[in-house]
Amino acid sequence: MRNRWLPLAGVLLMLASAGCGGPADQEPSTEKSVSAAVAIVRSYEKSVAGVVQAAEAFLATLDADEKALTQLELSEANATLWSNLPCGSSCRPGIRFGDLDIEEQAAARSVLKTALGTRPGSGYERVEQIMAADDQLALLQARGAIGSARPAMPTGGPPSGMPSGTPSGGVPGGGPPGEMPSGGPPGGADTAYSSGNYFLAFLGAPSTTGAWMISFGGHHLAVHMSYKNGEVAGASPYFVGVEPITWTDPANIRHAPLYDMRTGLVTMLSSLTETERGKAKLAKTFTDVLLGPGEDGEFPAKKEGLSAGSLTAGQKKLVLAAVAPWVAGADDATAAELMKIYESQIDQTYIGWSGGTSLTNHADYVRIDGPSVWVEFVCQNGVVVQDQIHYHTIYRDHTRDYGGEFTF
Repeated sequence: MRNRWLPLAGVLLMLASAGCGGPADQEPSTEKSVSAAVAIVRSYEKSVAGVVQAAEAFLATLDADEKALTQLELSEANATLWSNLPCGSSCRPGIRFGDLDIEEQAAARSVLKTALGTRPGSGYERVEQIMAADDQLALLQARGAIGSARPAMPTGGPPSGMPSGTPSGGVPGGGPPGEMPSGGPPGGADTAYSSGNYFLAFLGAPSTTGAWMISFGGHHLAVHMSYKNGEVAGASPYFVGVEPITWTDPANIRHAPLYDMRTGLVTMLSSLTETERGKAKLAKTFTDVLLGPGEDGEFPAKKEGLSAGSLTAGQKKLVLAAVAPWVAGADDATAAELMKIYESQIDQTYIGWSGGTSLTNHADYVRIDGPSVWVEFVCQNGVVVQDQIHYHTIYRDHTRDYGGEFTF
């Protein structure tokens, strides 16, 4: 019997309070006892060896049944079993966060904190923000109030905890009625909106030799970090979306997890001349990302849009800056190496858009497609917050998805 799941804010408060005494009248528990001294999220050495150490420490907190859920074969079937939907264990591998006690949760988060980037608002911080958004979505759904997440975008800079930079267009709205995106929970304990319904798996044995992968995800999130012979082999596919797109928590802190992603793309598109925007416009309409779950290897045979090779040096920098927030999901060293590759290929990279360039309405869509990098961002009508759009995005790499382990 596990501890009752707490929303993310409550879990983080308990982890932050590790070492403090509990209530004197607390009733005895038959659940696994937890030493407050070890219930701390930490980052091990920022290296593959450090990630392995963190993974082994997490596995050491689990019993045999839990390890069987977490430690799985590195196979194409396991690696590609992921979704952006709140479909629980039916559509992704691993152990559910809601089934972990506080010590195990801290150890699991330590794996992610060690493996992912440290850039503010990216990497591990973005993962926590997306999980927190699902708790907020559950709260809004329980209230039954449409649009209650909508605040006014503050002036003079981004909300607290967000990267700097202000997108044009203000807070996106719901736009005209269109195809309502799927994504509402179909029912069941592990399919509700909740930060407890995220799953962590190790595909292959964590090691500095051989190949293995971290798979982590849930609603609006899929993280894949691949390792081979002590090196990072890939940091994609990386799906990240969010609903609500911005909200204020009980501590009066404003959250907008994908603010920097939208800002970079809007800034890039705003730099184009009217002629360039015309060349970049795509013929089709997109209501979701093209290369989402189940679309591995399905890159278009022909690149579409505007060649970045025709842009000025300043505009090329904006294309790279637009890509950077997705790449920053990986550990900092890997992100830097990937950005060098993408910069070297900038003249062979294409940018395209459909719908509108302000990314404020349903079916507004942007794509960046290079010899290696692939990024998509799309606006969809809200599912719970129906007077506000929400975002879906995907980062892939033509040759490095899943560490290049599989041929699609």
